[in-house]
This record gives sequence, structure tokens and C-alpha cells, in this order.
Amino acid sequence: MRQTQKFYNLPHMSKQHSAQELLPAYNALLRAVLIFGPPGSGKGTLGKFLSSAGNHFHLSSGDIFRGLSPESPAGQVYHNYAGKGLLVPDEITIQIWHHFVHGLIATNRYFHSQQLLLLDGIPRTIRQADLLQKYIIVEKIIVLEVPKVEELIKRIQRRALIEKRTDDLDVGVLKTRMEVYHKDTAKVLRHYPESLIARFDATQTPLEVLRDVLVKLSSLLK
Repeated sequence: MRQTQKFYNLPHMSKQHSAQELLPAYNALLRAVLIFGPPGSGKGTLGKFLSSAGNHFHLSSGDIFRGLSPESPAGQVYHNYAGKGLLVPDEITIQIWHHFVHGLIATNRYFHSQQLLLLDGIPRTIRQADLLQKYIIVEKIIVLEVPKVEELIKRIQRRALIEKRTDDLDVGVLKTRMEVYHKDTAKVLRHYPESLIARFDATQTPLEVLRDVLVKLSSLLK
């Protein structure tokens, strides 16, 4: 009985400890590889290949925001801006991203001490890049290049039909997205040293792109 008494007292004893002591925040910089490329260039495909083949963790900002519950605090903020056709402010974007990453760590889905974090779709602005410096160290930047806009549009429209994403069928909207990408990305890439940037021909098949990335960055991705 005495042992049982001690067992049932444990929850009461744990009240003396704060949640932060039981689940300490991870404050060291996370090792990251950034993946850049216009819509339809294959960023998501490459990220999934590298995560499955190399045991790295692929994280798409689009997946984070699309997966937010409208009832959650972060979801309410996101949908409030998105519903008005406005961009979510950079500070809020990074705050939501950081909260999501810590959730991955806390639930043992992302092992920060063993895995590279493959970031797809973030940072989108210089301000986001500045804010991310508090949380990540950029080991490399992969840039997927497709010179012809028409080829990208065909790719996206094929994907839209398969995945039933009707918002990706409007050619005018797609061209605008390409222009915005090239304008914003050029600024963000200039924010980083050229030595960090590795460019790849994304007009090839996904497997050929993967081959080139593995050959060029084998020492980092092994």
C-alpha cells in the first residue's frame, strides 16, 4: 500500500514543476537547407525524395498554412488575412512556422539533432530571412531553375487536373505568380552569400534533378 500511495502522489508532486521544465524549448540553431524554385519547378517532389532517401525532414510552408484549423488561434489569424486577399505579415508567418516546428520536435516527428530541415517556400522575403536567423543556420540553398514560363504553366495545369486544384488552372494568375516569385526571390537570394547557392536544371525529369543534387551536395546530404 505504501508503494501505491507514492505512485498516486506523483501527479501532485509534478505540479511543482512548470511545463517548460518538463518540455524544455529547443533554443539551438536548426541546420537547414533552403529549396527555391518557381511554382511547378519540383520543389516539393525533390524535398520528398531527399527526406525519404536521406532521412532528412522536408517542411513545406504551404502545407503548414493549408493545414491550419480555422478554429485554432493561428488559423484564425491566417484565414483573417487570406480571406481578405492579404499577405500574412512576416512576423506572424515566422511565429506560426516556429510554433509548428517546435510541435514537430515535441512529438518526435522531426529529430533536430540528426536531421537536416529542408525548407520549401520559406523565406519569401528579406524580412522573413532576417527573422529566421534566430532559429536556423543555412547550410545550403538549392535553386531549381526552369527558364521557360510556358513549361512551368503546363506542369502546374497537369498537376491541377490530377489534384483537382482549380485555382491553378487560370493562366493569368499563374503568370502573375511567376513574376512575383522571380521578383521576390531575386531579392532574397541576394541576401545570402553566393557560396551557399547551388543551382540545378529543373527542366530534367525529377530523378535526373535528384541525381544532380545528390552528386553535387553528397557531403552535406549523406
